[in-house]
Amino acid sequence: MTGHQTVAAEREWTDLIGVDALEQNWVTRVDLGPRRLAVYDTPSGIYVSLALCNHGGADLCDGYFDGHVIECPLHQGAFDVRSGKPVSAPATRPMKTFETRVQNGTVQILT
Repeated sequence: MTGHQTVAAEREWTDLIGVDALEQNWVTRVDLGPRRLAVYDTPSGIYVSLALCNHGGADLCDGYFDGHVIECPLHQGAFDVRSGKPVSAPATRPMKTFETRVQNGTVQILT
């Protein structure tokens, strides 16, 4: 054999929660297997990230949420939920976000 083929892992849409079960204009915690996720209901749509802050490990679902910004309850670092980018110190690294859509009244992420 002169080479090998790499097969890209196929990603698929995974159901998380019904839109009607979300806390309106707030953040809702959803467990997906071992992953704890934060689902954000914002003025521009629904976004999803890992729920644990990458700075101090606190649960972002317990933080202050305003529009598109989630603030960590431990150190008050903040992130834009649309992109995951940090918007205030001490957060310096983007949080993990997921491609999200709503299909038939259900929030889904690409896994």
